[in-house]
Amino acid sequence: MTTYTHTAEADIAADTLFGFLAEPRNLPRYFPQMTAAEPEGGEQVHVEAEVHGHHVDGEAWVRQDPRRRRLEWGAEGPDDYHGELQIEELAPDRSRITVSLHSVREAQGDEVQRGLEETVAALTRTATADDQHFTQ
Repeated sequence: MTTYTHTAEADIAADTLFGFLAEPRNLPRYFPQMTAAEPEGGEQVHVEAEVHGHHVDGEAWVRQDPRRRRLEWGAEGPDDYHGELQIEELAPDRSRITVSLHSVREAQGDEVQRGLEETVAALTRTATADDQHFTQ
């Protein structure tokens, strides 16, 4: 199993960032390949994405632990893809997010790590912009 991890900081309250990320419908806003994410009840989420020029339609799961500001997710398939994120409060309006991805498929080069870093940057940017928009 291969694991990819990235940690970043953001100028947003930890609870606000967790709330944004815990809403599955926000996935397409910061995950460029994702075109749709709809909760189906419980931990199940229907997802659609464009991956390497192919439309992918499937089921995923998301587990939330709001008290610990932790999310876990995954999707059935040959790569046994799953991950987790943890948000820490550094100050009232500053957070640290750590995201880890796990897969039995090992990617060539740094494609997955680079994608993870870009996605974390996009999600913190999007969540921060939303928070600033709603608090003004």
